Amino acid sequence: MRAFVRLLFTAALAGGVFASSGDRHPEFSYCTTSCSVTQCNSNPQLPLSLRLTGWTCIDDCKYRCMHHHRDELLKRGVEVQQYYGKWPFWRFAGMQEPASVAFSLLNLWAHVNGVAKIRRNVPNSHPMKSYYLTWGLTSINAWIWSSVFHTRDLPTTEKLDYFSAALAIFYALYYTIIRVFHLYPTQSQVLSSQKSTTLKRRALSWFCTIVYLLHISYLTFSPRFDYSYNMAFSLVLGLTHNFLWLVYSLPASFSLIRRFPNQVMGYRPSFVSQAAIFVALTTAATALELFDFPPWWRTIDAHALWHLATVPIAVMWYDFLVQDSLDQSWREQKA
Repeated sequence: MRAFVRLLFTAALAGGVFASSGDRHPEFSYCTTSCSVTQCNSNPQLPLSLRLTGWTCIDDCKYRCMHHHRDELLKRGVEVQQYYGKWPFWRFAGMQEPASVAFSLLNLWAHVNGVAKIRRNVPNSHPMKSYYLTWGLTSINAWIWSSVFHTRDLPTTEKLDYFSAALAIFYALYYTIIRVFHLYPTQSQVLSSQKSTTLKRRALSWFCTIVYLLHISYLTFSPRFDYSYNMAFSLVLGLTHNFLWLVYSLPASFSLIRRFPNQVMGYRPSFVSQAAIFVALTTAATALELFDFPPWWRTIDAHALWHLATVPIAVMWYDFLVQDSLDQSWREQKA
């Protein structure tokens, strides 16, 4: 769910993306204009790291003027300002937000390791294995583009990051519905029941595919990126996902669903509680985004800390999926 929270937070700040108090300041505007005229007309060659990460001379002017302006304001006792919707960060090797890049790569590692854990521990005959592996791959893709986006915030990298994150969220909800409502394919079902389950699963697959394509098409072809809509879309997906896992984790005496095949509704192994813990930790991690603050040492802000917090949550979730898959109730279910 890291993607859901990040999209929600970004959308909430959308009003400052196009202009912020720092970049509207006359001194900053004068600095960038002067730098562009004196430095960029001669077509200077930037360092290799900046050229590889797509920096232009004007981009470099904005970066240097941002930090110069920040230093001047701090000397006057003025609080740190945002520039183009972002806090001023020290760049490293061309990366705009190096801490967020590093923590995104840690999440990437967590999902790569998690996919390997699913491959190694979940039997090939398990009906949910392919769904978990696919979700793991969509999450890996999302964290790759998160790393790219935090390296260079450009319109293209922004969309690829948002669209990849939305795909990971949507697929998480998709496999959750299949798991919780037992829509996975099995060989043990009677023919009539199997046909009904197959139709429901196909209908769900087509519905999710069409909705996702409409989602990215709207955001791609709109004259201006609709951050408010993007926030609402992510909010619905994320809350629905969390709600279903909370229902799954309810105490046995309050069970609303049959958690496992061939078991009574009240069957509830102890590891089921981990789903509720996951939801609680994910919600708690959201606080790191809500308490936004200027970056420490111009490097680590609330968003970067949130990326760091999601690493152990991802590791825990893969462990839970493995435990859930190895419950004895699945032994009679074969995909």
